[in-house]
Amino acid sequence: MRKSKSVLKDKASAKKNLPFKKDLIKRRPKLEDYRKLHIDLSKSKAEVRDLNTQLAAAFRSIDQLIKRVAELEQSKYYRLKRLLTHYLKRLRSNFKTGEKKGFLSIVYNYLFKRGARIARELLAKVLKHIYLFVEPRKVLIIEDFSEVIATTADYTHYLTRKKFTDIRKELIFRDIKTFKRNPLLSVVMPVYDPPITFLKLALDSIVDQFYTNWEICIADDCSTDKEVRKTLERYASKHKNIKVVYRTENGHISKATNSAIELATGDYCVLMDQDDILRENALYEIAKLLNRSPDAELIYSDEDKIDENGIHSEPHFKPDWSPESLLSRNYLGHVCAFKTFALREIGGYREGYEGSQDYDLALRFTEKYNKILHIPEVLYHWRSHTQSAAYHETAKPYAYRAAQRALTEALHRRGWDSKIDFLEGFRGYKVWTELKDPNELVSIIIPTKNKQDYLKQCVDSIINKSTYKNFEIILVDNNSDEKEFFTLVDEWKKQHKFVFKYVQENAPFNFSYLINKGRKAASGKYLVLLNNDTEIITPEWMEGLIGQVQRPEIGVAGCKLLYENDTIQHAGVIVGLGGVAAHVFTTMDRDGPGYFNYINLLNNYSALTAACFMVRTEVFDKVNGFDEKFVVEYNDVDFCLKVVEAGYRNVYVPHVELYHYESISRGHPLANPKSIKRHEKEMNMLYKKWPKFTENDPCYNPNLTRGLDNFSIKI
Repeated sequence: MRKSKSVLKDKASAKKNLPFKKDLIKRRPKLEDYRKLHIDLSKSKAEVRDLNTQLAAAFRSIDQLIKRVAELEQSKYYRLKRLLTHYLKRLRSNFKTGEKKGFLSIVYNYLFKRGARIARELLAKVLKHIYLFVEPRKVLIIEDFSEVIATTADYTHYLTRKKFTDIRKELIFRDIKTFKRNPLLSVVMPVYDPPITFLKLALDSIVDQFYTNWEICIADDCSTDKEVRKTLERYASKHKNIKVVYRTENGHISKATNSAIELATGDYCVLMDQDDILRENALYEIAKLLNRSPDAELIYSDEDKIDENGIHSEPHFKPDWSPESLLSRNYLGHVCAFKTFALREIGGYREGYEGSQDYDLALRFTEKYNKILHIPEVLYHWRSHTQSAAYHETAKPYAYRAAQRALTEALHRRGWDSKIDFLEGFRGYKVWTELKDPNELVSIIIPTKNKQDYLKQCVDSIINKSTYKNFEIILVDNNSDEKEFFTLVDEWKKQHKFVFKYVQENAPFNFSYLINKGRKAASGKYLVLLNNDTEIITPEWMEGLIGQVQRPEIGVAGCKLLYENDTIQHAGVIVGLGGVAAHVFTTMDRDGPGYFNYINLLNNYSALTAACFMVRTEVFDKVNGFDEKFVVEYNDVDFCLKVVEAGYRNVYVPHVELYHYESISRGHPLANPKSIKRHEKEMNMLYKKWPKFTENDPCYNPNLTRGLDNFSIKI
């Protein structure tokens, strides 16, 4: 049978299109293509998860703000303001133009119309005299406000004190002449389309430095604004120690900074942003420190923010080198001086961490180099404008994802698996370190006397809320004499839910002695010292503390303790505060933020309260436990300082929270003349034993007051 013309036509067409079919076979995706697509898909999913995490955190922050607004609207001040506004409106409504005026209309007219100016002037004079009467500090008459305008009076006073008079400048120039070393400092600056005004101010702040042995190494990352190149060329032609490389393609900040580092010939690279400002003494202070400590590998300083109008705000007075503080945010800041050789050895900046490239660099650098020094002076001003990260935490949201990745990798490189979560409001990170061995025994030592109701609440909260189950409770009884207490002890002796050890001691009260006696009965790798008037809130409290003290460099890990009304009772101890030592942020809200969100961040402190802290048993034994000369007070501070002196670091873990019903068993330590005398004795003992810490706690800044616990500026 003959084939139809249409069939023949289809065959001919198929034959004609055969090369196209071959091309399709040629372009068939290979296995590698599928793998690449799978990797890209996995990365996209991970980014979506991160974005969802950030979104959830943002919603929680919004909920908190709504709650605070509601609380404000219910406050007495707000209600009084609303009432006054209401009656002022009523007064205005009684004023009728062109008609006979009533009494209220006349009062309104004289008070709010004709008499307003006179009333304001009188009120201003009265308030001025009241202020001058109660103000303990001298009122300063400032002729030149160019570098002292700040958003707070305390910081204005600080900047005024630091103002460079002719005498101060002369002293600095004389000091420079005495330097045995004059290290060349390479200021490294990546540039991409900065506001020209800010760029000029940044460059001028380097050119005008008191210390003159510097060079500026600039990498322009293909700026689209032609004025940028013109500006850089003008500065480079005027100053021979300004080097500029013009990149041929935009590589973002990490590549651009590495290009600038390649130009550096100095001993140290001082990393600086294109719109920040160095104070005139910044390079002098770095060179001065290098003359004292020539082996320094990294130097950082304090900082503040400066806006478009030149107004200073948010001074950050930082602690000395605090590795655990760095694990929850980049507290080192921008203008850091890195040893050039070391900076190049670790490979400089890494691509893919844009927005948090400085943080990633600091984490990698400090893993290898540990000679890190701090200058407790505001040496640079971080520019705050609408496009900068300094303006608002959400200016560069991608930076938080990069920082989260950098932190996770940093802990993994150090041998620790971890989970890094965003904190409320994106102000740092919650660091949760996984346990190497989740079955180690924890010995919980609770000294007590009677008060069985509080004691039962404490022990019940441990048993019922703790997710970590391998623990023993060691009750150290000191002179209990109530029948109900012994009935409770008998119940615990008979139960089998947890290991219970009862130690009886009838000697006069000595907290240090009781803790040491409890240690002798302990079998665990980890010791928890816990007051009988505490209550567990965080189920994973033991995991949170073990996650830190399992690390060999950590000595004591403390937690956040709260009063019953959810305000802070303990969030770290500053040695030298309030005399010899005191808790910080007391009575502030549990969610903070406190000073730069310290309440919610992992922080190094020299001391922590023994109302609840954890320490490895081997560390406890190495420093010979508690000093029994400290009978009631400061024994925990003394113990923590011994741990620091032995080469360990102490850390505050904010995501572990407990209630602390303070001094329930023993009462207030200053309740009578005898206890006051003993308090003074123990205070003097601590001061004499640890003058280095009481005079300058390295976890605190000397520019901050020792009279208040909220990190206020010292005036």
